[in-house]
Amino acid sequence: MQQYRAYIMGLDGHIELQLVLMCKDEAEAKKRARHLADGCDVELWYQDRKIAEFKSE
Repeated sequence: MQQYRAYIMGLDGHIELQLVLMCKDEAEAKKRARHLADGCDVELWYQDRKIAEFKSE
């Protein structure tokens, strides 16, 4: 399992909440982070690398 970070972004573009996602691979992390983008934007990171950004639905 690898540790990914999902950042819930506020309307002002700043981080409001950080969630740690323990996932087997990047595909699973993206799937889980995409589900978090319900009314807010989410950035998914692995260490110092930004993997994806999901806009609110």
